[in-house]
Amino acid sequence: MAEVRAEMVANVWKVVAAEGESVTDGDTLVILESMKMEIPVLAEDAGTITRLAVAEGDVVQEGDLIAVIE
Repeated sequence: MAEVRAEMVANVWKVVAAEGESVTDGDTLVILESMKMEIPVLAEDAGTITRLAVAEGDVVQEGDLIAVIE
């Protein structure tokens, strides 16, 4: 099981992946926006997204859970 966490304070601009979806290493899960920059959050392991903890428009803090991949 891998937890994907936010590396900075940002807004969730776009959710690309969905719960139950299979992903591979390097797939984009969500796109964050901070200071007018778009920052993709990538899967670090292959597997299935069992939990997607954010929605578009959410604000995440550094260390907040974004997704769980099993």
